Amino acid sequence: MGDDSQQTRQEHESTPRSEYESRRSAYLALAERQARLHRRLANLRVAVVAVTVFLALLASGGDPTAKWLLLVPLVVFPALVLWQNERVARVLKRAERGGAFYEKGLDRLDERWMGKGQSGQRYLDEQHPCALDLDLFGTGSLFELLCTARMRKGEDTLAAWLRAPASPEDIRARQQAVDELRTRLDLREQLALLAAGVPEGVDLEAVVAWGAAPTMRAPPWARALTLILAALTVLALLAWIVLDLGGAPFAALLLMEIGFAAWLHARVREVIGPVERRAGELFLLSGILGRLERAEFKSARLQQLQEALLTGGLPPSRRIAQLGKLVDWLNARRNQFFAPIALLLLWSTQLAFVIDRWRAAAGRGIARWLETVGTFEALSSLAAYAYEHPADPFPEIVPGEALLDGAGLGHPLIPAERCVRNDLCLGGALRVLIVSGSNMSGKSTLLRTVGINAVLALAGAPVRAERLRLSPLVIGATLRIQDSLQAGRSRFYAEITRVRQLVDLARGAPPLLFLLDEMLQGTNSHDRRLGAEAIVRGLVQQGAIGLITTHDLALTEIADLLAPRGQNVHFEDQFDNGVMTFDYRMRPGVVKNSNALALMRAVGIEV
Repeated sequence: MGDDSQQTRQEHESTPRSEYESRRSAYLALAERQARLHRRLANLRVAVVAVTVFLALLASGGDPTAKWLLLVPLVVFPALVLWQNERVARVLKRAERGGAFYEKGLDRLDERWMGKGQSGQRYLDEQHPCALDLDLFGTGSLFELLCTARMRKGEDTLAAWLRAPASPEDIRARQQAVDELRTRLDLREQLALLAAGVPEGVDLEAVVAWGAAPTMRAPPWARALTLILAALTVLALLAWIVLDLGGAPFAALLLMEIGFAAWLHARVREVIGPVERRAGELFLLSGILGRLERAEFKSARLQQLQEALLTGGLPPSRRIAQLGKLVDWLNARRNQFFAPIALLLLWSTQLAFVIDRWRAAAGRGIARWLETVGTFEALSSLAAYAYEHPADPFPEIVPGEALLDGAGLGHPLIPAERCVRNDLCLGGALRVLIVSGSNMSGKSTLLRTVGINAVLALAGAPVRAERLRLSPLVIGATLRIQDSLQAGRSRFYAEITRVRQLVDLARGAPPLLFLLDEMLQGTNSHDRRLGAEAIVRGLVQQGAIGLITTHDLALTEIADLLAPRGQNVHFEDQFDNGVMTFDYRMRPGVVKNSNALALMRAVGIEV
């Protein structure tokens, strides 16, 4: 709704909320008007039917005027059907989709999005070093907050970006693309509404497999013979009917056609069978691809994606239109009047060769088209987040050894009014922070805040911070380690297995950012102290940086042993008249008090 050329001006004149509310209202008003018109047309159709019946009764009684008037409803009724179904219903559906699109945007702005979007649960892998720990997937996850993609490929692409850090070059290219798309609300809206026409669960990968399959296994002369047989058979039929030369030649040629078609039947079905089942799914992409073809982009990544759509010099929308015509011709054989002619012309076999030639020229491009649409949807998801959070900056990606330097770091899944921000810097001489503090004081949230912002940064998205500088990093965490009764695995064993995974990651590139929560709490204090020191020392020696939370003040000694590479920080609480309060502010040094005994007394336990 609107023109891309007006977008920059609109951005300066309105906030995301006012823009979303204005556009939602316009779509809802349009939907109400179209729904009202749809009902009126339905009533009018009923009236036309009633008039038709009345005129028919008069005509049956011999009224000549009624006979002529019957022509009017016979013309008007089909026109009303076309108007209602082709025009009004289509506009109504688009208006409803537009209203829903902006309603979801308002849900995100109002923190009502949890449980209403795509959770990405299928992407959750317990073996991933941080996906479960940082709430990357699942209900209320980062994926659900970010994902506006409709196509399965768009969701796959976004999930892949969250699961694995990109190279600095890719991150910068995505940032430029996201920065451009965030101001292109009209384009993002149009693409989203076109994608909304694609049914959920459509298996477009099957179309990709069909396009990449080998061409029809038939001798080179088979196509020429198909044309010759069809021409001779038609000529023989005409000679029989027009020249009365007898039906023997026609019967012989018809038998040859049947035998030839039977010989090629399996190979013909390999070509036309999948395209009959899947072509409609491919046609759904045509509108999306056509819109992308017409767009003008400035960023290099978006221009590259647009250029990647071309197949043999032709845009995909034209390629798909070509295939659409072929499929229409193929389906003509089902017409009861044309079916006998199609049999004589070897219609299915003829079209199989032509469709196979289309597949040879453009079939392998389908995968690239789908990949491009998926990338656009993933970039649009990040762009929507950037548009809705204009205060969130893009991070600076710096080369060199491990670094994470952030000011005003906050957690993007915590509502803004409850989000407490902290500054943090790791890199250079300082490699690890030991975070002590009481229960519920904010230690684990700090780890999640650092980790999830690193994930956003390394995916090419803005971050919840005043500023953030970081180097390429791989992220590993132990925030949600659990035991497994089915696997016969204790929590301690699960934790040291994850730690071993992180140690292996630290030996590779890029450097590791480790986030270890209540480290080795499943063993005795002596072994815990020695084991934690050895693990942290080993990670730091491998060039890793990270944070460790602990209730055990003995572990805070590790910072002194590693100084200046280690440092203690803590969170405090206040307990007054049975009420505990926290400010969630990180402070230097070791925590001086514990709330455990006070909490036990508060719930009635005598200690």
